[in-house]
Amino acid sequence: MSCIETIRHGDIVELKLARAPVNALNPTLCAELRGALDAAVDAGAHGLVLSGGPKVFSAGLDVPYLLSLADDRHALMTAWELFFDCAMALAACPVPVVAALGGHAPAGGCVLALCCDYRVMARSEEVDRPFRIGLNETQVGLVAPEGIQRLLRRVVGPYRAERLLVSGDMLGAEQALLVGLVDELVEIDDVALRARTWLEQLLALPRQAVLQTRAIARADMVEALQPHNIQLDRFIDAWYAPGTQGALRALVAKLGK
Repeated sequence: MSCIETIRHGDIVELKLARAPVNALNPTLCAELRGALDAAVDAGAHGLVLSGGPKVFSAGLDVPYLLSLADDRHALMTAWELFFDCAMALAACPVPVVAALGGHAPAGGCVLALCCDYRVMARSEEVDRPFRIGLNETQVGLVAPEGIQRLLRRVVGPYRAERLLVSGDMLGAEQALLVGLVDELVEIDDVALRARTWLEQLLALPRQAVLQTRAIARADMVEALQPHNIQLDRFIDAWYAPGTQGALRALVAKLGK
């Protein structure tokens, strides 16, 4: 069964993450997402919606899978390369992409959202348990690569990004809207529809002017995700640090309860 569901809405194609239960980003999902992005553009899509959920857009990288690789550095490197390849494909996509966040978007899920043009997030039906989004790497002993930090800074500003990155805080949807990490909040059943509506309004403008202006405006994102700004070897070294491994295993144990 495919990890990506492709739904055509005229000139707009929705790519829905469909790896139950939480759309954890393993190599298969990342490879299929990259392929689906290319296929949609090649088939003439004028805009894309990246959706997931409900309740979890994507829980980020599949940590249990990554831990199962143990000392297989090559396999671990490949898994992370496929993820960053997806991020680059979104950032460099020649047509606009809207993230339809029907739920939580931690870590890798947040990165994919940051690579999109616009972010529509769901309000939780439980006021005291909002859906959350953010880069929580420091909480498990990891350092978000410089390129990923740049993506956050361009959206929320340098000082706010510093505070969020250092603490690893996950913002509730209302807070995320307040600081600009997401652009709109809607009811959970309306997230994908609102994403398409925003795209339709953009696509009604003169196409070439929009695409050329967009390419110039987003060039810094493509630069941010170049290998020298990710330094994957250094990131993998940190992954294997004893403290990081302990924090990751504690996280998996917590999630398993």
